[in-house]
This record gives sequence, structure tokens and C-alpha cells, in this order.
Amino acid sequence: MHDEFERLYEQYHHSLFQYLFYMVRDRETAEELVQEVYIKVLHSFETFEGKSSEKTWLYSIARHVGIDWIRKQNRKKRKWLGVLGPLSKEEMRDPAPLPDEILTAKDDVREIYECMKGCSPDQRQVLMLRYVESLSIKEAAEVLGWSESKVKTTQHRAVKKIQELMESREKLEERRAGD
Repeated sequence: MHDEFERLYEQYHHSLFQYLFYMVRDRETAEELVQEVYIKVLHSFETFEGKSSEKTWLYSIARHVGIDWIRKQNRKKRKWLGVLGPLSKEEMRDPAPLPDEILTAKDDVREIYECMKGCSPDQRQVLMLRYVESLSIKEAAEVLGWSESKVKTTQHRAVKKIQELMESREKLEERRAGD
């Protein structure tokens, strides 16, 4: 089992770190969450039945660990603010820019990441899993606990949203250049 665990760690820890880093936008937290993922893997490795691929199993665990961390942070924030109800979208939105480690030097890719901020959290997760982590629709559905059709629909809407946002940015740049 030790060799299998080492193989899983070596093969997936960087990708899981990137996935969690995108979710929480903090290097130290992402590193801690990756360790938490592998602790869960260590405790549940013997019960893994292989109904899904090990890749989707790991991403599913990482997704749940990330969501649990975000919920915990939101509860702390609500308690600190004295808010009884759920936080509004404005209160939950993280104004921090995407980290340099995720962005590439190409302007078009950077622009796509910027436009992703205009997508819903579900759309961003689907885009990350499908295009950054290269998961299939079936694998993304398993990680998210959704049907394949929901992944396809969410992906379609996300791509359409990014296209609209990029067109808006291009028009704005053209107006600025004309002034």
C-alpha cells in the first residue's frame, strides 16, 4: 500500500494543488488542503472500490475538502460579522487576482482567466476541470457529483459567457484605441 500511496502522491499532488489553489487562492492553505486530501486518501484507500478512476476519486476528495474549507471560512466570517443568514454574493466574492502560478505569459490565456471571474462558481469549476485539468465530461461529472448532461450544459454556458465577455472587452479596447 505504501508504494501505491507514493505513486498517487507523485502523480497527482501538483494537479490537486493547482485545483485547490484556484479554489482558495492562497498557497499555504492549498498546501494544507492537499495534505488533508492525502490523509483522507490514506484512511480510505482500503475501501476504494474502483467504481471510478483514481483520478476522479482524488479530485472528488479534493473538491469536498476545498468546499468544506470555504464553508468553514464563510461560517467564521458570518460569526465575526454577526450575520445570521447566508452571505450575499458580494460578501463571498474574493477580490484577489488569480495567482501568477496559474496564469501563463500569453495575453489571450490571461484574458480568459480574467473573463472566468464573470462566470458562476459552478461554471468556473467545470472550466477548470475540463480545460485546465483535462478531465473528460464523465470524469468531471463524477468529481462534481453531477450528471454528464449538467456538466455539458454548464460547460456550454460557461464558454458562451466567456465569449461574450471577451467580445465586450475587445469592443472596449477598440473604443479606447479610437479615442
